[in-house]
Amino acid sequence: MDIRECLAKTDPQGVAFLAKTLGDENRLRIIMALAQGKKPVSRLVEELGISQPLASHHLKELKRALLVTMERNGPFVYCELADQRIASILADLGALAADLLARRTSF
Repeated sequence: MDIRECLAKTDPQGVAFLAKTLGDENRLRIIMALAQGKKPVSRLVEELGISQPLASHHLKELKRALLVTMERNGPFVYCELADQRIASILADLGALAADLLARRTSF
């Protein structure tokens, strides 16, 4: 199936929902950290230098978008990517952003 066929079958509303969810830098940073594997929320807070309430807020949104799964194990809540494809998609978006920004001229 070529790209045109894939796009013809794409649900714009679903893509827009995911794009809005990914439109926050802290959420992207959380996804990038989880691309390395399952982590407790406390480790994400430490690695990213954000508060625990802020991390919980963003994790709730990522879970609502079905991008992250969470499980409690004793006193800890562990998070992981629901689908590893999201890491590949973000890597592609990062490369595209770098290319576009490198070509951008002053406005």
